[in-house]
Amino acid sequence: MQASGTHPGVPDLRRVGIHPDFWYPVARSSSLKRGSALAVTFAGDPIVVARSESGSLFALEDRCAHRQLPLHLGVVRGEQLQCSYHGWCYAANGRLARIPYLAESGKMPAAARGVRNYPCREAYGLIFVFTGEPELAQVSELPTIPEWGTPQYRTMYFERTLKCHYTFMHENLMDMNHQFLHRSLMGSIQPVMLNYRTGTNWTEAQYRFEGGKQHVGADLLVMGGKSGESAVDRAYELMTIRTLYPHQELTVFRAHSEIPAIRLWAAYVPLDREQRTNRSFGLLMVRRPKTPLILSVVWPVIGYFARSVFEQDRMAVEAEQRAWDELGRDRNAEVSPVLLELRKVLTQCGVPIEPVRTRELAAEERRVPILRRGGAAGSEEPGRFLRRGRSE
Repeated sequence: MQASGTHPGVPDLRRVGIHPDFWYPVARSSSLKRGSALAVTFAGDPIVVARSESGSLFALEDRCAHRQLPLHLGVVRGEQLQCSYHGWCYAANGRLARIPYLAESGKMPAAARGVRNYPCREAYGLIFVFTGEPELAQVSELPTIPEWGTPQYRTMYFERTLKCHYTFMHENLMDMNHQFLHRSLMGSIQPVMLNYRTGTNWTEAQYRFEGGKQHVGADLLVMGGKSGESAVDRAYELMTIRTLYPHQELTVFRAHSEIPAIRLWAAYVPLDREQRTNRSFGLLMVRRPKTPLILSVVWPVIGYFARSVFEQDRMAVEAEQRAWDELGRDRNAEVSPVLLELRKVLTQCGVPIEPVRTRELAAEERRVPILRRGGAAGSEEPGRFLRRGRSE
């Protein structure tokens, strides 16, 4: 079988950018108090999220239109964000509301009417920002996480920065054949793939596990998954992993039960222009046992186990990224059928990462009228630049 990373005509997956036309988490809700601002980043674009004194949330480009100073260094005044340099004030929609030293009758500079506004919402204890075409935010739905916030489940949050392309994260979670990496925690447990399915924007795999003793934290994770009322004819624990672009989730059902014992929802948000670093957000929802107090007692053990698994995965995906950087291309010789399908979905749903120079020229095109042949400014249709549009 030919290595998937070197197949002629197949784009290098690590050069595929995440599509911006979705809701992405950028911070925990608890990290942003009233009257404060927080700097976040999406694929190299600086964003400031602010909570007004009344508690409303808004997100803006993190650059003042005046001197480009980061707005997160500023001060929240009522429902506005004031730049810390010259005190220019911005409304929640990004419009420049006031220049303190400009006379009441003074004309607002045309080049300083405001900054980009990003639609933002709160859900599941997270702050989400819509990073694509603003008009699509109204028709784009937030992810559905039915277990979150219900009394039957307790949630553990994860937020980590990893030095790797976001697609390595999707592949790592989808491919349970890497359990050998976790042998110090999982013992001799071995995964067996039952089946997999795929669609235009999703891939799903189901596994059962065979083997011996594992870390006590793994047993404690699923202790609340028993249910005689939902008994099914299945004598093994079932794990389902699904990438529904651009997010990912993992669900575990105990033997003879169709009630989720645990549900993990994850999102991987690129930070830099080349998307070689990502901020991973995870919600681990653990079902409470019949005696809820037990879960509180063992919660630190579950947390230790989950963090230990994560750190082993971090070592692997960051090493994969270093190899890509050293080799200059993807040379992964992938043979897993579900990963080959997943790679297709990630490639088809993503967008090309624009070269830096192309982005700079496109930015100039938006700011300054260009003299075309004939001498009139803007008299002809502007040249076409690579644009992040929705994949067909």
